[in-house]
Amino acid sequence: MPSYQPFSDDKLFSLLCEDDHDAYTEIYNRYSGVLYIHAYRRINNREEAKDLIHELFTALWVKRQQIVLKTSLSAYLYKSVRNRVIDLVNRQKLEIIYIDSLPAIHQETTAADFEIRQKNLHQLIEKEIDALPEKMKVVFKMSRNGFMSHKEISNELSISELTVRKQINNALKVLKPKLSKLLVFFL
Repeated sequence: MPSYQPFSDDKLFSLLCEDDHDAYTEIYNRYSGVLYIHAYRRINNREEAKDLIHELFTALWVKRQQIVLKTSLSAYLYKSVRNRVIDLVNRQKLEIIYIDSLPAIHQETTAADFEIRQKNLHQLIEKEIDALPEKMKVVFKMSRNGFMSHKEISNELSISELTVRKQINNALKVLKPKLSKLLVFFL
């Protein structure tokens, strides 16, 4: 196996384009160390710098026949590292923005979910109240929705306070078992 160390970058790149794996290995040996240092200085993370260099050389091998050098091989490799570092930093910034926005999204979702549940629960309660006998329903709504006292309801409907109290107690006896099942479902 001939030594590729004396070959110029142009010759190595030409051999690389012809699928010469030994030329690729020489390019890797020649540049991976300095490119790693270059990347590490910018991102200050050893593992990410290693990954970045491995991705660069993998892309170099995979795209070897599509690459057109407009400058030197070293300039191309340094520029590729620079672009990958910029992409990595931008991706990290985007991840930070996304992670920072998660609590707000969660709060909005939770608030919207709570409002929907509350509305549905209110509708179900109203449905159960509407299913009460007519007089019981009227007394109960005046008490709970109208915030009227027993005396005010008895005066308004011309019935005794005792009747008002009994109607409300009976309404609660009917509603409590039904509503307790609903509350367990909604909580």
